[in-house]
Amino acid sequence: MSESGHSQPGMYGQGRRRRRRRGDRDAGPPGQNLSGPSRDREYQPRERRVIQTNTPNDENAPASGAPVLEKPIMLMKARDDGGKPGTPPEAAAQPSGPGPSKMEKEGQRPTQPVYQIQNRGMGASASSSANVGSMVGQSKLLPPEKMKHSIKLVDDQMNWCDSAMEYLRDQTDMLVVGVIGLQGAGKSTIMSLLSANTPEEDQRGYVFKAQTQEIKERGGNQSTGIDFFITQERVIFLDTQPMLSPSILDHLINNDRKLPPEYNLPHTYVEMQSLQIAAFLFTVCHVVIVVQDWFTDLNLYKFLQTAEMLKPSTPSASHDSTGSSGNDDGAEYYPHIVFLQNKARRDDFCPRNLKNMHKVVDKLMAHSHLKYKGTMSMLDCNIFPGLGQEYLATEVNMFLLPVQENDGEDNLTKAGSGTYPLFSLLPGYRGHPAFSTMVSKLRSQILAMPRCQLSHTILTEKNWFHYAARIWDGVKKSSALSEYSRLLC
Repeated sequence: MSESGHSQPGMYGQGRRRRRRRGDRDAGPPGQNLSGPSRDREYQPRERRVIQTNTPNDENAPASGAPVLEKPIMLMKARDDGGKPGTPPEAAAQPSGPGPSKMEKEGQRPTQPVYQIQNRGMGASASSSANVGSMVGQSKLLPPEKMKHSIKLVDDQMNWCDSAMEYLRDQTDMLVVGVIGLQGAGKSTIMSLLSANTPEEDQRGYVFKAQTQEIKERGGNQSTGIDFFITQERVIFLDTQPMLSPSILDHLINNDRKLPPEYNLPHTYVEMQSLQIAAFLFTVCHVVIVVQDWFTDLNLYKFLQTAEMLKPSTPSASHDSTGSSGNDDGAEYYPHIVFLQNKARRDDFCPRNLKNMHKVVDKLMAHSHLKYKGTMSMLDCNIFPGLGQEYLATEVNMFLLPVQENDGEDNLTKAGSGTYPLFSLLPGYRGHPAFSTMVSKLRSQILAMPRCQLSHTILTEKNWFHYAARIWDGVKKSSALSEYSRLLC
């Protein structure tokens, strides 16, 4: 007590009691601490860490793998999953027998604990599902399988084939391009050049097999049915057998092939086959290329108009989705038509002749609903420099493709001789760009075509395949085609 009669602070106050309490706790024998066995390890330097541990003596510790709602922490693996200190992870992963282990009875801790990282709010099941989801995502990011050659979509017996399904994916960004034309016009070669090959490659390695010299000499056809090929850019190309083919008719007659019961004459069967293929392409393609190797065959335009007349109608939306689609129920789908003049001569590139060809095609297709104008222009390709858009007032979707250089027609005589020997080193005048340049411009024009909606819903590649199969089955069973074939007899 001080001289003033007051007791000194800290002598008998809270500080004294606090020291006495600490001394009492330190004076107790080991193992007799009233605060529990876990308090003995609370002040050990080895145990002071910012982690969540699960010990056998701590009943309030969270179980292994339990979700923690704080920032990412480290959880120690459960004691029943571990082994003796220093054992490898393979031995520690072995399941322990029933009952507590010897280490748990002695209250010891492993000297080298194993930790695992867990995100906030995620348990063991969530992490496993995340791993599965990442694997699925990686599989979706894998590039699609690349086709090396075409496969059959419709065989020579006019039966549907399902082998193309494995190359299709569940995405809607696609373009479908079909081709029709007479025999020997160069349909397969053009489709190969547009899809995967270049003019410098050997034609024997084209994705769509072209006519060999032997087949040309005996007047045969190479393609039968409909061939399928899809590029890495998700463009589907459909090559077809020749329309109104005399070689197919000759094969039917000379080989005594049995005709379907609904057809009596071979030429009727060949014409109906061609109409079925053309009507099918008019329904499932965004772009249909009509290939000719001379200008022009009026029977081909009559054939196009007949196929347009017999084309199956666009399937309307179901009754439960009426009004949900943006299309009118009476709206009919028609593709874009491109008239390709293959093996064009130098005179065909004359502006006056080009203008006359556009006028003739425009007159022949004036009453057609097919989209034959407004989506392709040779004047935009810088093929005719100096000609404006007003030069072709009736411009249609027409493109001229010259003869390949290796065919001999472009191996012209050298310009200049005698007086100007240096001019003999220059190539002769062709009147048009090189064949490879024209193919590149044609490919750019085709791939830039509008991709209209084929049906009342947006189709993925796989949906398109099922839709095309349904359309082909409907074409073969069409009452309009059956009635037309009956009138031909």
